[in-house]
Amino acid sequence: MRMLGALPVRVLDDRHRDEVLALLDSAPVSNVFVGSRVHAVGLDPGRLGAQMWGYAPQGRLTSLCYSGANLIPIAATSDAVHAFAERARTQGRRCSSIVGPAGVVGELWELLAPYWGRPRAIRAAQPVMATSTPPVVAPDPAVRRVRMEEFDTVYPACVAMFTEEVGVSPHSGDGGVLYRARVAELIRSGRSFARIEGGRVIFKAEIGAVTPYACQVQGVWVDPQLRGRGLSVQGMAAVVTESLKSVASTVTLYVNDYNTRARAAYRHVGFNDIDTFMSVLF
Repeated sequence: MRMLGALPVRVLDDRHRDEVLALLDSAPVSNVFVGSRVHAVGLDPGRLGAQMWGYAPQGRLTSLCYSGANLIPIAATSDAVHAFAERARTQGRRCSSIVGPAGVVGELWELLAPYWGRPRAIRAAQPVMATSTPPVVAPDPAVRRVRMEEFDTVYPACVAMFTEEVGVSPHSGDGGVLYRARVAELIRSGRSFARIEGGRVIFKAEIGAVTPYACQVQGVWVDPQLRGRGLSVQGMAAVVTESLKSVASTVTLYVNDYNTRARAAYRHVGFNDIDTFMSVLF
């Protein structure tokens, strides 16, 4: 195991990849987003699109914090949270959200709130749900992988989902350049699923993160005019069935605690609560 030196927090690089992955993969469901990035591109900040901070009080890596568009503490002890908060406070806010296990994010935000100002929203309890078994309900046979030539059909539904969920349009800031590229990437990689009828998106969802151990579903959306008909249950059953078959052995997602309809639908498909996240949105 590589010694990290005297400083308790430092920016890690590819020399520490094995140690970082060992920490991330020790909780593969909760860490699936960051794990997917590190498995794919390593720890070079240019490739990762973020810095990975390591906390090593005795020269041994014990906690991590992904610092990019999201600030995500990982396996963070209270001492590590204080160290990460000090580094984040010193450099100033560069992220659009803080996301992670509720207790850790709550402690981190308490330390940063006096310096970073009022957030746009706080989602204090977001159940993390997962399943490793085929759904007990029949999947919707009309849900399939989206083809690249269907981008213009699916993209407005992606924008509607994002705006409804996050509270701002993905077009704010750069006019949607990065968001369009991300949607196109998911379609090209076979991780965008939808039921499309007559040029209309009925249901859609994407697999946003993948590691050798788990994948994370995101962007679940049903046409507002068709909600309440069970389309999300059968649609998610189709996504889970295909994901377990061809992507990873565990499928996970997280959802706002107040979204009781979505939580009931996911439980119907076979998901169970395994953790609770918190998000602070700016």
